[in-house]
Amino acid sequence: MFTRLFAWLRQHQRLVDLALMLPLGAMSLVTRPRYVEMTSTGSPRMIPLWVHVALAVAMCLPLIWRRRWPQAVFAFIALVALAQWLAGINNAVCDLTVPVAMYTIAAECAFRWALAAGLAAELGITMVVYQQPQQGAAAAQWKSLIPFSIMIWGIWLGGLYISTRRKYTLSLEERAQRLERERDAEVQIAAAEERARIAREMHDVIAHSVSVMVVQADGAAYTVDADSQRAKRAMEAIGTTGRQALAEMRRMLGVLREGGDATLAPQPGVEQLTELVEQIRSAGLPVDLTVQGVPAELTAGLQLTIYRIVQEALTNVRKHAGPEATARVGLYHGDHAIEVRIRDDGRGAIPGDGRGHGLVGMRERVAVYGGSVRAEPVAGGGFEVVARLSVKEGVKA
Repeated sequence: MFTRLFAWLRQHQRLVDLALMLPLGAMSLVTRPRYVEMTSTGSPRMIPLWVHVALAVAMCLPLIWRRRWPQAVFAFIALVALAQWLAGINNAVCDLTVPVAMYTIAAECAFRWALAAGLAAELGITMVVYQQPQQGAAAAQWKSLIPFSIMIWGIWLGGLYISTRRKYTLSLEERAQRLERERDAEVQIAAAEERARIAREMHDVIAHSVSVMVVQADGAAYTVDADSQRAKRAMEAIGTTGRQALAEMRRMLGVLREGGDATLAPQPGVEQLTELVEQIRSAGLPVDLTVQGVPAELTAGLQLTIYRIVQEALTNVRKHAGPEATARVGLYHGDHAIEVRIRDDGRGAIPGDGRGHGLVGMRERVAVYGGSVRAEPVAGGGFEVVARLSVKEGVKA
């Protein structure tokens, strides 16, 4: 309940200031001050009524705008109080507006303004105390000044505490907002990276499978009249490749589908390179696979990267190298790095600008493991893709 009350008060500060000003103004109007100078009869002389009303209004009414223009309100009230002191009018209830305005300066403004307001209020109370006729000279005046000074600086410290507390709260709110923005940015970055990963996986699956199916379909159409058995095998290969592609796409979409119950098959890795090469051979592209070195126990992510690099490179060979091309795949295990080399001798080698989506996907995959990719035509015809991946980044702990 108190939290909601404080929140409502913060949203209606003008009403709070009005509620503070009204009782203070009413007390100022009820209590009329007197002049300090004594008359010839020895009694204080009351100030005129219009001066009393004007003084109360001039010092109390500006409190309504004390939060909007704290410096201006304090300066105006202080000047009115100085005019009151110069006119010889003794302490009035409306003089309480001076510490109220000073508190607002301390709570709302910079420290230099708060210090200036505190010193001005202290100077004012000193002038008022020493203006009063005292019995006992300086000692009595000092005794009167001390409690007023304690009150002034206590109010000043209260305003300073509120200012510090408010700044601390604002810093916490700003920090929370900054953390929320950073969290949203991280979520967007993660979503973009995940979309890129999914697009890369879809590209690898679809490009490879569709390429194999196109080659097999062309071969079947070419041999359907002359060699029906060969055409039949080609059609069976098309069906097998299509089913494999659909199964892998369903697996990936099942992972993405929220609450899906898709059966998760293992991701392809280094051990599946033999099956990949056999599939490419069945599509009509002669491929040799060479593995050298002692294989380390690699993580599934690094194995998938190697598999996708070989898959993409062979798909490009089949698409661009020509019908008479052959390819060689080499996997070389070293102590510090793994090198994957795919080279063809085709006549229709793709330009080595590296702008294709497949080559971009290769570079992104390899960069995750601190490696590099080189894809360029070779002398005498053909194209070569060489990828080096760090072993330390992809070895199982």
